Amino acid sequence: MENVKNYELMLGERKLSIEIGKLAQQTNGSCFINLQDTTLLVTATDGESRPGTDFFPLTIDFEERMYSIGKIPGSFFKREGRPTTDAILAARMTDRPIRPMFPKGYTRDVQVVCTVMASDRENPADVLGTIGASISLGLSTLPFEGPVSSVRVGRINGELIAFPTYEEIADSDIELIVSGNKDSILMIEAGTKEISEEAIIEAIEFATEIIKALNEFQETIFKDNDVVKDTFEAKEIDNEIAEAVNEAVNQYDDITSVLNQEGFKGVNELCAKIHENLSAEGKFEGLEFNLVKAIVEKDLKNRIRTKVIKEGVRVDGRKSDDIRELSSEVGILPRVHGTGLFSRGATQVLSVATLGNIAEKQRLDNISPGEYKRYMHHYNFPAFSVGEAGFMRGPGRREIGHGMLAEKALMPVLPSEEDFPYAIRVVSDVLSSNGSTSQASICGSSLALMDAGVPITAPVAGIAMGLITDSNSDDFAILTDIAGLEDAFGDMDFKVAGTKKGITAIQLDIKLKKLPANFLNDVFSKAKIAREQILKVMESAIQTPREEVSEHAPTIEIITIDKEKIGAVIGQGGKVIRGIEEEFECTVNIEDEGIIHISGLKDNASKAKEFILVLVTDPEVGNTYEGEVVRITDFGAFVNIIPGKDGLVHISALDHERVEKVTDVVNEGDKIEVQIIEVDRMGRINLTRIIDGVPVETKKREDRQQKDRNFKRNNNGNNRDRNNKSRNFRKGNQKEDDKEKSDKAEERSW
Repeated sequence: MENVKNYELMLGERKLSIEIGKLAQQTNGSCFINLQDTTLLVTATDGESRPGTDFFPLTIDFEERMYSIGKIPGSFFKREGRPTTDAILAARMTDRPIRPMFPKGYTRDVQVVCTVMASDRENPADVLGTIGASISLGLSTLPFEGPVSSVRVGRINGELIAFPTYEEIADSDIELIVSGNKDSILMIEAGTKEISEEAIIEAIEFATEIIKALNEFQETIFKDNDVVKDTFEAKEIDNEIAEAVNEAVNQYDDITSVLNQEGFKGVNELCAKIHENLSAEGKFEGLEFNLVKAIVEKDLKNRIRTKVIKEGVRVDGRKSDDIRELSSEVGILPRVHGTGLFSRGATQVLSVATLGNIAEKQRLDNISPGEYKRYMHHYNFPAFSVGEAGFMRGPGRREIGHGMLAEKALMPVLPSEEDFPYAIRVVSDVLSSNGSTSQASICGSSLALMDAGVPITAPVAGIAMGLITDSNSDDFAILTDIAGLEDAFGDMDFKVAGTKKGITAIQLDIKLKKLPANFLNDVFSKAKIAREQILKVMESAIQTPREEVSEHAPTIEIITIDKEKIGAVIGQGGKVIRGIEEEFECTVNIEDEGIIHISGLKDNASKAKEFILVLVTDPEVGNTYEGEVVRITDFGAFVNIIPGKDGLVHISALDHERVEKVTDVVNEGDKIEVQIIEVDRMGRINLTRIIDGVPVETKKREDRQQKDRNFKRNNNGNNRDRNNKSRNFRKGNQKEDDKEKSDKAEERSW
């Protein structure tokens, strides 16, 4: 281990360390890179050119080892499978700035593997992968024209932070990743919370200073190791063949019509015709189609550039700031929860939104923190979208990258889980493609979300900006809304998405080693104007989110119960919760804090909610239930009023009339309506049956009271008769007494 070398660079209070010469010694170049306890092994290897290759076959792999966080993979096989979404995005993020740093015409197989071997789950590893790839390639013999460095920038309370931790990223209103060489920016990836163009430019300028320091650090490593690089000279094209192909292009009747055809259809047909004619002449034996195509495309590329820069006219006749014809439409599919169809020229994307129970959010098995993802955006690019036949396989890296860009653009306008407790999935299907489908998917998805009744704070639109430079001068032209040929033959693809208020996502890829001066101010200004134009067209289809979700979408009911009552809702072995879901045809999700989400059709969800509320409410005198008779005895019937709770209906409380035998009135399995009339000190529940809406005990009590009133009324009548007789009797006696006195007086007188 005599050749082991270590290098260190302080990034604020954290240390970036590089070790070379110890691991992976048979590679062409490698390094062991650490930021605190996040560690990657990055290797670079190469192989012979494959016959017929007319492109640079660079492969960047980002491997996440679950042992890096002390975790066994959650898959059935208990080992890592295909790369995670995070790993694919990290690989793309390294590929984009590394690829332009190889000479044109280089066709050897080159592979860079970034393996995450340890993670502290505080420091993201993706930007370290780009730095490590540059160091490994710089230490190799490959003709890599680096260094290239990458930095992530966050912003908390207006303060910019380099290499923020996961926790700091969550608190930031800007998450910006910038890669660059010593001369220029090469790649930008950003997700922001409706930030102004000026704030983004300030963050990019902050990042370039960090990149400069990192590149100087890499230069010291390269000089210290004095690596001898392979020489490479691009293969010269036979002048005679080039002249013959160019002459054939010049003789073509209407080259403008070729360039005006959607996508590459016209170009491919022209190449095939020229190759066929030259081969038929027999002058160039074994003439390769790829060679003819390369010469034709180079000629057309020069024509396009000259026309744009010198005449200010694009392939399809537009000026540099013109947007192709736009159209927006919503609600075009029946029964789905929300749809948005967005077209820009020949690019057409259909986005469909689906709402689900919050339990349907995606479970993650990553080395980064976070176990779930509530919003999912999936992008599909079938072969028929460009008029071709092809296999329908799963999503490739490009599809995953475009889907994540759209997801990042829409996240800042989504409602919180508390305000809108749904899992949300949007699928963007590209139906026709002629450039900028990822931005069309953002526009279509905004429409679909509003059509689905998702209360987004504002619609989001995206636009792709292009760049045409003149190799013989400093002249350049920024193009708004680039089409397919302009993307292929141009020097840049700069995607900017946002609302009227500000930017939500950015992605920049360039083919140059240096951007023009004052480029950022110009491109952001033009992109903002275009974005506002697109938003006006989108508003013509739907201005605000629908007030309610679709009738075909599940209704979400939320209740919060005492954590001690969770067991009552779940039941032994999950029996109760399964019964609720089956009876009411809904989904019930219970969180540890006692929050319950119920999703289903509106009536079903409401009934399930009422049932659960009854289930967790302690029985009280006066509560009524519809229960099932579960046991019969001589003295009454036991009725199950809620799972786990039975009460007794005494034989005297089963019917208004006298009951001789319990089974004359009810049997086991019968459903009857009952009311609690007593809960004794031991928690035993006494019930009365309810008939025609009236409790038996109440009816009998009222009957007894009526009898008492009648009895008293009858007694009162009898008493009045006796009193009257008594009074009459006394009156008669008085008269007799008076008569007797009178007679006696007369007798005395007599």
